[in-house]
Amino acid sequence: RGTSHTGGYHGEGRGRDCIGKLNRILVVSIMGRLIKAMVPAEILNGKDISAQIRARLKNQVIQLKEQVPGFTPGLAILQVGNRNDSNLKAAEEIGMKATDIKLLRTTTESETTIHGFIVQLPLDSDNSINTEGLINTIAPEKDVDGVTSISAGKLARGDLNDCFIRCMPKGCLELIKEAGVQIARRHAVVIGHSKIVRAPMHDLLLWNNATVTTCHPKTANLDEEVNKGDILVVATGWPEMVKGEWIKPGAIVIDSIINYVPDDKKKQMGKKLWLMWHTTEPVPGGLRPMMVAMLMQSTVESIKRFLEKFKPRNDIDISRSCKLKPIGKLAREIGLLSEEVELYDKTKAKVLLSALEHLKHQPDGKYWVVTGITPTLQEKGKARLQSGWCKPFVPISTRTFLCVRQPSQGPIFGIKGVAAGGGYSQIIPMQEFNLQLTGDIHAITVANNLIAVATDAQIFHELPQTDKALFNRLVPSVNGVRKFSDIHIRRLNRLGIEKTDPTTLTDEEINRFARLDIDPEIVTWQSMLDTNDRFLRKITIRQTPTKKGHTRTAQFDSSVASEIMAVLALTTSLEDMRERLGKMVVASSKNGEPVSAEDLGVGGALIVLMKAAIKPNFMQTLEGTPVFVHAGPFANIAHGNSSITADRIALKLVGPEGFAVTEAGFGADIGMENFFNIKSRYSGLRPHVVVLVATVRGGPVVTAEMPLPKAYIEENLELVEKGFSNLKKQIENDRMFVIPVVVAVNAFKMDTETELDLVSHLSREHGAFDAVKYTHWAEGAKGALALAQAIQRAAQAPSSFQLLYDLKITAQKIYGIDDIELLPKAQHKAEVYTKQGFGNLPICMAKTHLSLSHNPEQKGIPTGFVLPICDINASIGAGFLYPLVGTVTTSKVWSVSIQAQWELGSIREPRVIPCPEDLKLIVGISPDVIFSLNSHHVQIT
Repeated sequence: RGTSHTGGYHGEGRGRDCIGKLNRILVVSIMGRLIKAMVPAEILNGKDISAQIRARLKNQVIQLKEQVPGFTPGLAILQVGNRNDSNLKAAEEIGMKATDIKLLRTTTESETTIHGFIVQLPLDSDNSINTEGLINTIAPEKDVDGVTSISAGKLARGDLNDCFIRCMPKGCLELIKEAGVQIARRHAVVIGHSKIVRAPMHDLLLWNNATVTTCHPKTANLDEEVNKGDILVVATGWPEMVKGEWIKPGAIVIDSIINYVPDDKKKQMGKKLWLMWHTTEPVPGGLRPMMVAMLMQSTVESIKRFLEKFKPRNDIDISRSCKLKPIGKLAREIGLLSEEVELYDKTKAKVLLSALEHLKHQPDGKYWVVTGITPTLQEKGKARLQSGWCKPFVPISTRTFLCVRQPSQGPIFGIKGVAAGGGYSQIIPMQEFNLQLTGDIHAITVANNLIAVATDAQIFHELPQTDKALFNRLVPSVNGVRKFSDIHIRRLNRLGIEKTDPTTLTDEEINRFARLDIDPEIVTWQSMLDTNDRFLRKITIRQTPTKKGHTRTAQFDSSVASEIMAVLALTTSLEDMRERLGKMVVASSKNGEPVSAEDLGVGGALIVLMKAAIKPNFMQTLEGTPVFVHAGPFANIAHGNSSITADRIALKLVGPEGFAVTEAGFGADIGMENFFNIKSRYSGLRPHVVVLVATVRGGPVVTAEMPLPKAYIEENLELVEKGFSNLKKQIENDRMFVIPVVVAVNAFKMDTETELDLVSHLSREHGAFDAVKYTHWAEGAKGALALAQAIQRAAQAPSSFQLLYDLKITAQKIYGIDDIELLPKAQHKAEVYTKQGFGNLPICMAKTHLSLSHNPEQKGIPTGFVLPICDINASIGAGFLYPLVGTVTTSKVWSVSIQAQWELGSIREPRVIPCPEDLKLIVGISPDVIFSLNSHHVQIT
């Protein structure tokens, strides 16, 4: 401490015998040679008292951890120079996480802008450092040593419950109280001129209702002032300044300063005790352990205040209670250049694809995918696993990165809930992650609905017009000259018409060029909405008289089921996305020819709407792990995987020894199968490990407002073993692709160790590389350390990734069917797509996620069933066909929960940016394409 000097003082007394018991303080009228002895001394053992205090604190920390699972109080200590008097051990003994930050003696002031730490004084630096300026950077609510001006001011003002107090005077006061001495109405004398002891000691005694006189070594008639004191605290650093005859008989005396006196007298004086302190003690006997105890006490008090203010009651409270690292700083730490990061605010950013260019020579890291068993009512916990898994790799020196999908508002506001993880394993800020984020889903919704509007507008405008009239509006005469635009040339090339002069087209070529001749009964493109509106699942459109009475049935699907979302996840560049968006088939002509977005002339507009969405969103977990949140296709309608671009950037950033983790939606029979057979096929990336998430419970039906069935609250090993059949099948499914499988058993509080061990044992017995329970919902990264080590071992195991195909083989091996049945509509679609040249595309099975079969009521491993294919849809731009199995629909519906309430905080007003005049140059479409929107003609420019 700043007032401590190297050395000690001694006096006649018990000599070296007394040195062995240094941790003592006199609460008597006599004290060393500093105060000449007059009467026998009573020794109060500060070491014993401090041990009692620390034991109480340890119990309090245990209680705090029980009240808030996963929470650990923390103390950070800053030291400059070659000091070794840190309080790390004391903090760790009572259950706190202690961090010791050591700076070299060559440290300069510019290197120590520290806040939130204990600053170990004095600063042993060769350079001049403004100590006062440094300590005042500490946040007052974390100033557990009471050193800041704010803490001193609050103490002087009497705000004892809203500040922290210097440990030495606080320890002195605690010793006086432990001696059973009444302070109120007593006269106290404090001698000294130190801000560390004298001023806070004066204030403490004053606010404990003592009459306080403050003196210093040059106070007139000091002996008379000392003689008035019932309590005497000396902090002068002046040996033998106070004489024994000055002290009032029966007074309580405490000296808190070390003084150096040559050690040449060692005498035994009977009952008159002269206490000697050795030169190795930085603070005298009993005050050293008391000071440490007071520091620990203040830290625990700080934690209590924090928890009282930010008491985590649920996931969003936990999310909001965490202090985020500025996202720009995190981006720099992981190796991104500033020009590759577009900040949205301090919590989220977008990363440009140009990052791949500067990282192209960096070897890829290890790649693994998280999947799960068939979903249960108790959830699997994939999002929590992903949100908390990365930090456990830090102790084993491995860089990690997380890649997840962006959630849809449909499930969020429904019974399923949020998708950011939970407890102490989640992506934050939770509300930003779950709602809107940077607007990617909104961009997809707008782009999707542009196609829907353009399709109906095309039908509407073609009906009353001749081919020549349509052609004249598409290619208008300007100053007597007609000229094709780039988009016209591309359409002519697709039609096989190799002409560039509009005047040379024949009537038949004009018909093919200008008229799409869309069959209203075969419009496959639907409007989209990101919330679930059951009343829009089937609608009739074009009912107004101005629409010529040509009504048709349509529907609204979920935005994340849009093919544009699937394209976003599978694209590899802006150019690739432009091509894919143009290829998307939206309808068929009356001749059975596919009609694409490019045919409608909106391909360029789509890429403008999506040009920001292609950049991965960058966030972090509660513990500071970097996260890419990008794309969010449904797993049983689209392919259910996050984006290829995010995975590629993450693999480069982690380096050859690091890990990039990605997810596959729902169970291994859906999302993981699509990950391998669709995403991996297009990305060329080969995973090293599959992590299969499972829970012990989740079978019996849960009824609202009724007690949980016994299966959820009582141990039942027979039921666990019976239910293992589904996990066994999913392990088999994963191993078909010849990749090591690690089973992650998500432990809930009602699970018993016997049940968890049984699941792990059975998993290893049936082919899993390893099976490990994890508890980071409650414990954060600490609860996933064993799992991280198992994954690292599995990543080193040999593997030889291979694909499965075709449709029947996949269904037989993954679902266990006897056969498939193509219903008439599906049979017709299969013939149409084969004729149109799409018959060899990968298959994405759109089926229920609640069973391996098409029937959600069939649990475990259904056998002996025929899989009915009722329809087949095509996502040509994304590059796959998706058969609809059983009763599954593309308009995902979730039951709305009454508890779907949000505290969203402030909501900003939207900004409207005018459309630039040269947008037509970016879009690349003719300025003369006219659509009808709500009976108004709008010229698209």
